[in-house]
Amino acid sequence: GLFVTDYFTRTPRKLSPFRSFASIELFHFHIPEDTVIAVWNLITFKEQGGTFGDQCPDRSITVYFRSGAPSVINPLHTHFPRDTAVPGSFALTLTWTLPNRTTGVFNITSPLPGDWFLAAHLPKDEGKISVKGLYEECQYLFQPQLIVQRLVNIAVLYPGHVTEQSLAPHNRSCLYKVFVPSYTSRVLVEVLQCRGAEGCPLWLRVRAKAPPLHNSTTLDCREHTPCQLAQDLPFWQHWYYVLVEKHPGVLGTVSFQVTVQLTDCSRPSLARPPFLPSSASMNMPHSFGSAGGLALGDSPPPTSPNDTKHPVPIPVTSHAGERCWPVRPTLRNELDTFSVHFYIFFGPNVSVPPDRPAVFVINLLPVLDSGGVLNLELRLNVSSLCGENVTVFGCLNHEVPLTSSDNSSVTCETESLAGFLLSVNATASLSRLRIPYPQTGSWYLSLRSLCAAEHGFEPCTNVTAEVYLRAYLSPCINDCGIYGQCKLLRTNNYLYAACECKAGWNGWGCTDNAEAFSYGFQLLSTLLLCLSNVMFVPPVAIAVRSHYLLEAAVYIFTMFFSTFYHACDQPGIVVFCIMEYDVLQFCDFLGSLMSVWVTVIAMARLQPIVKQASVLYLLGAMLLSMALQMDRHGLWNLLGPSLFALGIMAVAWTARTIRRRHCYPPTWKRWAFYLCPGVLIAAAAVLLYAFVETEENYFYIHSIWHLLIAGSVGFLLPPRAKPSRHLGPLPRRKGCGYQLCVNEQEELGLVDPAVASINSICTS
Repeated sequence: GLFVTDYFTRTPRKLSPFRSFASIELFHFHIPEDTVIAVWNLITFKEQGGTFGDQCPDRSITVYFRSGAPSVINPLHTHFPRDTAVPGSFALTLTWTLPNRTTGVFNITSPLPGDWFLAAHLPKDEGKISVKGLYEECQYLFQPQLIVQRLVNIAVLYPGHVTEQSLAPHNRSCLYKVFVPSYTSRVLVEVLQCRGAEGCPLWLRVRAKAPPLHNSTTLDCREHTPCQLAQDLPFWQHWYYVLVEKHPGVLGTVSFQVTVQLTDCSRPSLARPPFLPSSASMNMPHSFGSAGGLALGDSPPPTSPNDTKHPVPIPVTSHAGERCWPVRPTLRNELDTFSVHFYIFFGPNVSVPPDRPAVFVINLLPVLDSGGVLNLELRLNVSSLCGENVTVFGCLNHEVPLTSSDNSSVTCETESLAGFLLSVNATASLSRLRIPYPQTGSWYLSLRSLCAAEHGFEPCTNVTAEVYLRAYLSPCINDCGIYGQCKLLRTNNYLYAACECKAGWNGWGCTDNAEAFSYGFQLLSTLLLCLSNVMFVPPVAIAVRSHYLLEAAVYIFTMFFSTFYHACDQPGIVVFCIMEYDVLQFCDFLGSLMSVWVTVIAMARLQPIVKQASVLYLLGAMLLSMALQMDRHGLWNLLGPSLFALGIMAVAWTARTIRRRHCYPPTWKRWAFYLCPGVLIAAAAVLLYAFVETEENYFYIHSIWHLLIAGSVGFLLPPRAKPSRHLGPLPRRKGCGYQLCVNEQEELGLVDPAVASINSICTS
């Protein structure tokens, strides 16, 4: 055949350590029909500070693949909520082959067409809280590329028509496809009049949606006469691919005929006519009460298969389960994103008769509905059972209803079909099913009522069970509970929802409490973070005593908003918010930085040098507000104003040292008992905040940060300034030279100079 190659790529994205599904990177691809091979080229590289991260450690990268919807992953092996079905997916781990780059390849032969999703993440880390901008962070970038090779002009088989084909010596196989419309219960493929070799050295393979593989449904025509391959309960509204392949070692030309027969389940004794008007396609039943009133789907638009002849009648044997029942549609009511309710006409209470199943269809829109959770709830009305031991079984299947007539069967699976089983009875009258990230398309729910017997179940007599049926689409499972937050995420034009858990809770719905914080621990951590701000009371008292009223007001502001910000910032249920979270956070950060600013400006003692020192306080408030608005967690946006204040203090101290010709402050007691301890305490607080704090120790390390910062302010705040007044002339000793007068009490800050007598030390 003729092959066409398509190439798709996505923009590189930064990967994050796995904490929940909200921390993964999701990539969306679309594989066209008739694709015979798909190759994903997975490119990963490191960056650090805008250059290649050769010094970054090697961290393994896990990539998940799934068709139809995003993967439901569980790398931390947490527990899923009850009644949750977990669909499977492929997983691949990438290892590093070069210092800063690695490439992985993932091949899929004959992939399913439609939407494919890739999810990638790094391993879970220790949860270190790093200061933004303190050092160059290692970034791991991931870029997937997709190359597909698809066949064009595949021959189309039409039901009831015979197609002749010859396989030349250099050809090993021939591929066909046939469209299976709705309400088809059986697909029968047959190879006729095989000539050109001894026996019929051909393999017949059939597969739905994509070309057959080596493990697809296969029949050896050399061992079976006639060569017929049947598929019961085929997928509706999909292409079925038929591959006829020669045995190895056959050198000559092999000629054969191939034909396909579709059985209409509303009329099991008749084969589906080859052509119908296009208006009959995808019609719903004409009547809910009659099983024979089903409309027939039409065949696809005609193309040019190889040598198509007139229909040949093929006898069709009636099989058990080929009869299909009316399918009741549901009404779709969209309330919000991933908030959709499916209402049943004349529902929500439905009657399940004893002699036939009740079938309903739920249609999920492509792409739009696969990012949520499909919820199904069955509640049995026990009073409708009339004392009988009745069990109502429900089978939820994708793309085809499972309505077997075998009354003893209570499974929802066949050789080629798998579904979900629900059951309700008088003892357990409620059953739920949750499917995260469901595949889109049609989901069929078949309800059957059976009565318990000695050896299984048997049909009930004259008992019509009544069941309350509720089906809806939600963003998350139970809105993630009280210890989680349901987040709406987006990757390009695709939306999906995921839970982000807190307070040590984990799992898909934040229901795994293996590492959860107890209520006592949550209360203790909240009290530690809040009450540690009481350490600002001594600096406030010192500031008021020294007549630093502006500084005292800033400390009170910081203490108040830091207390209530941490009371609102808790991850658990011990939370108390007096304002919006963003307002409290801004005020807490502003108060903390203003405390540093006013303390450093007060230490500079600018009043004798700059008459209007209050201008610097106002300037600092404006600069810090601007920096916080630009980036609340940026290092240099916050460190810049602090360094500016330290520069002002350094200039003021240098000027005073030059003017007095003596180091300022001049006494060793001021350095030994106040400045050095204050600087050491502040440095210890900064080191703890920047390098030690993690998510696990945040509660007590950040509380220690509060204590140290408030304690350092008490040491660094200068003593009360000397009041401006004229001192009388000091006695002068006889002799020549100059006189240097030092006010010892003012420099030490030990005694109020307004009360104590002034001792001047004069040196000639």
